[in-house]
Amino acid sequence: MAHSYLVFDFGNDEETAQQARHKIEAWKQGFRLGNKILLKFERAESDEKDGAAKPASAKKKSSAKDDKADSAANVRVLVRLDFSDHEKLSQQRWLDRIPAEDPFKSVECEIIRQPDAAFEKTAELFESLD
Repeated sequence: MAHSYLVFDFGNDEETAQQARHKIEAWKQGFRLGNKILLKFERAESDEKDGAAKPASAKKKSSAKDDKADSAANVRVLVRLDFSDHEKLSQQRWLDRIPAEDPFKSVECEIIRQPDAAFEKTAELFESLD
């Protein structure tokens, strides 16, 4: 199967990233896509001491301190399209449609396909995310 990845960098805008998640979930249900479209979040917290970003590994409890940390988190949304070889037209239509829709068109999109150099790294990152 030919996987393709769409990587959207929402920066600190968690609300828009959640809107994007809701949009993808509605498409999955409405078009009966099942696991052909999968979405995962990558959150990186900015470290106040040295200014470097590190991935957030554990879920946080809701408190005032954590809300401040969430606002400083950099959110990237990774979308994997997993269509079979005979569904190339459907895959291309989704590659064209998703970046053009409302919550996604306001952010930068990177499309990574199988022959691209960054494909292996992106596939490993996607599999490592919860």
